[in-house]
Amino acid sequence: MPPRIPLRRRRRTKIVATLGPASSTPEVIERLYRTGADVFRLNFSHGSHEDHAARIGIIRALERKVGRPIGILADVQGPKLRVGRFQAGRVQLQTGQSFRLDMSATPGDVRRVQLPHPEIMEAARIGTTLLLDDGKLRLRVVHKRDDHLETEILVGGALSDRKGVNVPDVALNIPALTAKDRADLDFVLPLGIEYIGLSFVQRAEDVAETQSIADGRAWVMVKLEKPQAVENLDSILALTDAVMVARGDLGVEMPPEEVPLIQKRIVRAARDLGKPVVVATQMLESMISAPAPTRAEASDVATAVFDGADAVMLSAESAAGQFPFEAVNMMDRILSRVEQDSGWRQLTDAARPAPQKTSAGAISAAARQVAETIDAKVIATFTATGSTTLRVARERPAAPILGLTSSEETARRMAVVWGVHPLPSHEPNSMTDMVNKAMRAAQSEGFATSGDEIVVTAGVPFGTPGTTNALRVAALK
Repeated sequence: MPPRIPLRRRRRTKIVATLGPASSTPEVIERLYRTGADVFRLNFSHGSHEDHAARIGIIRALERKVGRPIGILADVQGPKLRVGRFQAGRVQLQTGQSFRLDMSATPGDVRRVQLPHPEIMEAARIGTTLLLDDGKLRLRVVHKRDDHLETEILVGGALSDRKGVNVPDVALNIPALTAKDRADLDFVLPLGIEYIGLSFVQRAEDVAETQSIADGRAWVMVKLEKPQAVENLDSILALTDAVMVARGDLGVEMPPEEVPLIQKRIVRAARDLGKPVVVATQMLESMISAPAPTRAEASDVATAVFDGADAVMLSAESAAGQFPFEAVNMMDRILSRVEQDSGWRQLTDAARPAPQKTSAGAISAAARQVAETIDAKVIATFTATGSTTLRVARERPAAPILGLTSSEETARRMAVVWGVHPLPSHEPNSMTDMVNKAMRAAQSEGFATSGDEIVVTAGVPFGTPGTTNALRVAALK
């Protein structure tokens, strides 16, 4: 076993921090990690390949320095729908006026602008709503032609070059992966990442395509931000490895009052399947320019913890904000405080899904029950692919989870999973060896001391993916 590593989180919910202009140096990234970040997100909507490669190199060097697995999320841009350019760079659209969206590349004016997306032209119907600039402007289609749409401006305002377009009413025949995304994945997958953030998913086929490209090299984390994705939630969750509730675009395309309910539904469904779920976007938004969050933001983070999310995410707060360390520290403080509350444990236990009707599900539920009964200091899981550890994390036990694996990649993937302290370990060759390795790891990592009991679970034969069928109780001598 490696020597005991002093850096250990005292909370179960994990933190994902986005890297960017404010957080690109080794010193800043290390400080973010030591402050509380468990996973680092690379946003491929911004930055060059060279920028992202440099950050990956810094993270791996930090990983070697601290001796702890660190996860990396490569978040690809997806199909960004945008209007074209204007003659003067921007226009002021008036409510009640007509406005044409067409395929002509000629710079626009107050009467028209380019919409270079034939998929929208094809899918739109009379009455279809178009949202511009994150929903600030609202148009309704009143006439449709093959090469243009005539719309009525329902909500006007300023519109400038290349602003985004959302079409909440219809499913667009646009793949989740663009040519840019494919090039980004071709570049980043060989460098070694743990998760692919898949943007603007609409259907299960989007997930299957990305799974094929990943080919086991990374988990696919779908970003649920389209109404169509919510409609197809079950089929999407069945295929994906992990989930992100991306409330930014979801809040544009869905009524704001629906977003909290959708968040709870997604978290509940993911937890039932035992798949990691991240709640993201605008969690501490005011800390982009302020050293402290609003009280509403603090409550929002707490709500995600009460809902049972595996992780919460910072975006611009850590990527481009003025107070990246303070944002991570505040997130860490909120998570830790909520998890100390007796009401949090009561709600967590009350929301626990029924055990999966398999031997693996039964063993995982039993591991939690035994640990609670004997007041075990830790549940040690041996896993090749992460499945055993994920099953135990699904139970949300009171005891921390020690995720032992012979796979460096699996250890890094566990960084996003609720309650898991991932640790590379040699694969055991017998049940006795398994128990001995678990006891040494529990002691060296500071979970247990002489006389304490621990629970150990694994799949036998060792190294066989998908099996969880062994449970042991051991006392440290």
